[in-house]
Amino acid sequence: MKTKELRDLSPAELNEKLVESKKEFFTLRFQHTTAQLEKTHRLPEVKKDIARIKTILKEKEAGA
Repeated sequence: MKTKELRDLSPAELNEKLVESKKEFFTLRFQHTTAQLEKTHRLPEVKKDIARIKTILKEKEAGA
């Protein structure tokens, strides 16, 4: 997800996205461990998305 799109979301929506991303990351890690993951490029993408969301949440907290 793009940073610009994330900045337009409210903190509640960002928290929802964060939970979804963490669930997806857990599932991907589990599939990777059991050798069922086909799209291995998704692991770093989702990890970076989680970091982006956390960063934007912190920025919004500091700005509020």
